[in-house]
Amino acid sequence: MDVQTLTYIFVSVTFAFYIGIAIWSRAGTTDDFYIAGNGVSPLANGMATAADWMSAASFISMAGIISFVGRDGSVYLMGWTGGYVLLALLLAPYLRKFGKYTVPDFVGDRYYSNVARVVAVVCVLFVSFTYVAGQMRGVGIVFSRFLEVEITTGVLIGMAIVFFYAVLGGMKGITYTQVAQYCVLIFAFLVPAIYISMLMTGKFVPQIGFGSTLADGSNIYLLDKLDQLSTDLGFSAYTEGNKSTIDIFFITAALMVGTAGLPHVIVRFFTVPRVRDARISAGYALFFIALLYTAAPAVASFARVNLINTVENAEYKKTPSWFKNWENTNLIAWVDKNQDGKIQYFPGKPFNGKPEFLDMRGSEGQRKIKNEPTGNTNELYIDRDIMVLANPEIAGLPNWVIALVAAGALAAALSTAAGLLLVISTSVSHDLLKKIFLKNISDRQELFFARLSAALAIVIAGYFGVYPPGFVAQVVAFAFGLAAASFFPVILMGIFSKRMNREGAISGMITGLFFTVSYIVYFKFINPSSNTPENWWFGISPEGIGTLGMLFNFIVSSVVSSITAPPPREIQSLVDDIRIPRGAGASYHHVKS
Repeated sequence: MDVQTLTYIFVSVTFAFYIGIAIWSRAGTTDDFYIAGNGVSPLANGMATAADWMSAASFISMAGIISFVGRDGSVYLMGWTGGYVLLALLLAPYLRKFGKYTVPDFVGDRYYSNVARVVAVVCVLFVSFTYVAGQMRGVGIVFSRFLEVEITTGVLIGMAIVFFYAVLGGMKGITYTQVAQYCVLIFAFLVPAIYISMLMTGKFVPQIGFGSTLADGSNIYLLDKLDQLSTDLGFSAYTEGNKSTIDIFFITAALMVGTAGLPHVIVRFFTVPRVRDARISAGYALFFIALLYTAAPAVASFARVNLINTVENAEYKKTPSWFKNWENTNLIAWVDKNQDGKIQYFPGKPFNGKPEFLDMRGSEGQRKIKNEPTGNTNELYIDRDIMVLANPEIAGLPNWVIALVAAGALAAALSTAAGLLLVISTSVSHDLLKKIFLKNISDRQELFFARLSAALAIVIAGYFGVYPPGFVAQVVAFAFGLAAASFFPVILMGIFSKRMNREGAISGMITGLFFTVSYIVYFKFINPSSNTPENWWFGISPEGIGTLGMLFNFIVSSVVSSITAPPPREIQSLVDDIRIPRGAGASYHHVKS
């Protein structure tokens, strides 16, 4: 059976499974819609958390960016995994004990202020919409290649599926759907990784194959071979980085503390019956996440070696079918600058303009080639986000494996998108309407507004999926930076500092968010030509600036809190009650106000 037919079968079966689960577990109350009725087991919650956590950025883009930048890509591995540990140990159990539905709910009650609640909602919307853009972009890429539809059409199909089980099932439907999606995505990621590891190194375990010699009898280690291939083409050695130490530190820190402030992950710990279960589910989730994250560097290296060996100096007419298939999506593009019929792959942008809007082999493309800088001989454009998806095709794996990867990528993107959209809808319906503007609405009315908010959020997310502000991992990195600069300080100090008051929290969140957004917007949109290390503050890239925004947040909130009145006595007692493990085996159930 051909790849497209198999992909249709795999995707249709998994989508039908997700929809069936959503119908079976549809939400009937606000408790079901927001926190799955506090009835999810630790094991199921661990799998759902892993699926929520391992987005399209983890499945599609993380290995892709490591393939291209080598050691510098390790910031994503270190930041995201370290950040999850930080969240699981330092924040999640305490927030679960507090017993609120959402992060803005915690901020509003802890800082006894509806203004703080509104600012927190704004931060949630900034972070969640930025994050969900990357997920919808991933959905569009998968549909574009494997189902041969336009990226826009693929995004619309993804929107329709998410709309069905997110709006109908709420957190209850999403949770059990994510359990199924985790099984699909981890199987889809590890099967080709194991397959390729056996082919290239003779090792069954990809994590071991990553550090082994090649199976071609050369006794050359995989990474040594990759270093050699890279330097021969003029790239930096794969195992050497180009980023400065300070930028690596700030990006890693932004990803770590941004993780601890991601609302769609935090809310998962409210779905279990007890505080103790929140800790147990965090341990399960870390194991499930590690299965993919420890394999990603191996997948990245396998893909890079196979790509270079396949395309460099190859005759275009003899390139394998996978190359031309991806070329049809405009995510790979080639132009014969020297008219020799062969593909030359070197450092540098292959051509001016976006390949998705230009046919570089036409007359317009030839005119632009003449304007290329002298000495730029690179003829190949490759979108980083295709590396994991194209890897099985490049390695010549069976068609069913290729189709499986497509289904896994969709599972990763849709699972995280659903969690984010639920956070957006609950922030609007519960934190804005129920707590501020329409305090007397019934549970039924609140549930209606939650579903309406989710529907509107899906439409906006689809727009950002069609017109994303960068490749998937980069977009998600911005979301983490925004979360680090806005949420992490107020959550951490809200748990561990009795002196932190509403004035400090509000001013800190506004400062951190405004600074980080301004920095990213300036270098990415207003003046992208200046987005170089010599123009960055202290050599910190937009991907890492969230760490500096977080420090500004801490400083401003601490100073403002110290010169204004302390929190009321009952709030200080509440902080003590959150931290002290007394009654940690029992749930502090949500109290509606």
